[in-house]
Amino acid sequence: MQLIDSIVTEAAALTALRRDLHAHPELCFEEQRTSDVVAARLAAWGVEVHRGLGKTGVVGVIHGRDGGRGSDGSGRMIGLRADFDALPVTEFNTFAHASQHPGKMHACGHDGHTAMLLAAAQHLAKSRDFEGTVVCIFQPAEEGGGGAREMIADGLFERFPVQAVFGMHNWPGLPAGHFAVKAGPVMASSNEFHIKLTGKGAHAAMPHLGIDPVPAACQMVQAFQTIVTRNRAPLDPAVISVTMIHTGEATNVIPEYAEIQGTARTFSTETLDLIEARMRDIATHSAAAFGVGCEFAFKRNYPPTVNHAAEAEFARRVMVEMVGAEAVHEFVPSMGAEDFSFMLQHKPGAYLIIGNGDGDHRMPGHGEGPCTLHNPNYDFNDDLIPLGGSFWVRLAQAWLARG
Repeated sequence: MQLIDSIVTEAAALTALRRDLHAHPELCFEEQRTSDVVAARLAAWGVEVHRGLGKTGVVGVIHGRDGGRGSDGSGRMIGLRADFDALPVTEFNTFAHASQHPGKMHACGHDGHTAMLLAAAQHLAKSRDFEGTVVCIFQPAEEGGGGAREMIADGLFERFPVQAVFGMHNWPGLPAGHFAVKAGPVMASSNEFHIKLTGKGAHAAMPHLGIDPVPAACQMVQAFQTIVTRNRAPLDPAVISVTMIHTGEATNVIPEYAEIQGTARTFSTETLDLIEARMRDIATHSAAAFGVGCEFAFKRNYPPTVNHAAEAEFARRVMVEMVGAEAVHEFVPSMGAEDFSFMLQHKPGAYLIIGNGDGDHRMPGHGEGPCTLHNPNYDFNDDLIPLGGSFWVRLAQAWLARG
C-alpha cells in the first residue's frame, strides 16, 4: 500500500480534526463552523481559499510548481470533492467525540470525507509536486439540500474550469484498504411523491353518506407496484416505495382526507419519466373511480449518478497501483442517491468508494448495532484518512501529468 509519508505523519492531527467535526455536526446550509474550520486550515497551509459558493461551501485552489499553467500551457485543472454536512439524527454513541448537538450527527462519514481531502490539500500545498491546478471542493448540503447544484449555480465551474471532477464516499462492509469503482450508473435518482385524496367525512356506521378516501389510497398503493413489475423492463432497476399513509383521527369517523407519500428511484431518466407518468395516471383514474378528489405532486430531487467511462477507468488504475488489483472491486450500484450527480452532469468524472471496514475500528462508547451509514451508532474509520488522502494526491498527480 503506497501511503504518502507526510500524510501518515499528520494522521494524528487529522484524526483530531475529524473528531472535532464529528462532535460539532451542522445540517445542510448551516455548516458555518465547519466552513470556518476548513477555510482556516487551508489558509494556514498557504492554499488560495474561496468561500460563499452554495452558501457555506469552500473551495481551495492549489497551483503546482508551474503556477498552474501546465508544461504544455494547457492549464490543466482537476476537481476533488468532499461533502461536509451532517444528518438530523440523534447519536447513540457515548465516546468523547460524540455529537454535542442533540438531533444532529455525522452519521454518513462526511466528517471523514472532509478530513481525507484536507489531508491531500495539506500535502499538495506543501510539496507542489505536480503541474497544473488542483481544486479542492468542500461541499455543503449533500443530505437533501442539493449543495452541489447550488455551488454550480453560484459559478463553481465557471470560476474553476476543471476538466474532470472526482468524488469519494466511505462504504461500511467493504474492507478497509479496499476501493471500488465502475463506469456507468452507480447511484440512483432520488424523487418523492405526495398524493392528497379528498373525500367526504361521515359517521363510520353510515359510510354510504360519505365518500371514503381510504379504499382509494389502498388501491393506489397496490397498483403502483404494477409499474415496476409490468410496465418497466425487468432488467432496468427501479424502486417505488410508499413510506407514509396519513388519514383519519378516530375509529368511528370516515376521514375527509388521505395522504400518500414516498420515494421513487431509478438509474435512468427514461424510466423515471415512465414511472412519473404511470403513477399520475393510476392516481388520477383510481381517484375518479372511487369518486374522490386527487392532488398529485412528483418532485425530482437528485438525478442518477453516472460515472464517465474514461475517468472511472483512470481512477481504477490509480487504485490498483496503490493497493493492488485484489483490493479494487467493481462498484455494485446502489439505489441510494448522491448529489455529486449534478457535478457529473456538467463535467467528466467519477464517483468511487473507499472501504470503511466491518466495524473492527469501533471503540468503547459505540452504541449497539452495526456500523452502517445513517445509523445512530455509526462512526468513520480514522484509519482511512492517510489512505484516502494519499489516493487523492496520487489521482491528482497522475491525472495532471497526462499528455
